[in-house]
Amino acid sequence: MTTAESRNSGLAERIATLAGESGLTVAAAESLTSGGFSSALGAASDSSDWFVGGVVAYSRRVKHEVLGVPEGPVVCAEAATAMAAGVRSMLGADVAVALSGAGGPDPQDGQAPGTVYLAADCDADSQVQRVQLSGPPSEVVQQSVTLALEMMLRLLEKQSAGADDA
Repeated sequence: MTTAESRNSGLAERIATLAGESGLTVAAAESLTSGGFSSALGAASDSSDWFVGGVVAYSRRVKHEVLGVPEGPVVCAEAATAMAAGVRSMLGADVAVALSGAGGPDPQDGQAPGTVYLAADCDADSQVQRVQLSGPPSEVVQQSVTLALEMMLRLLEKQSAGADDA
């Protein structure tokens, strides 16, 4: 197991613990990572209890028709936000994270290779983040999975803390 795979496995296990303890369900929508994010979540402990599923929307048509991404560019904040909200609604999850980006080696939608948008959606919070990564496409994908896991973990920590305050 590589260092990145080990890190992602550890993040997914922390997500599993938080989701299990809080009773929250999670979903994923991804393009750039082609299922890598969902795979990491699904490999974590007791994932069938808290991971409701994911949508790998690699084609524009699927992003628009299935996840409700507005017509136009798919490598942008609006697309990632719509993907997160769309998968959360479709699968009935408490929280969702989505990724869209230009993995490279060529630009996409006017975005340089390595441009990635991550979005999170839940009742209390929705957010979007743009990052610029470097390296060959395989490294951009791996780094993106790590960032999505970190975003999901932060979202669950925030949701879990809010539940404790209630």
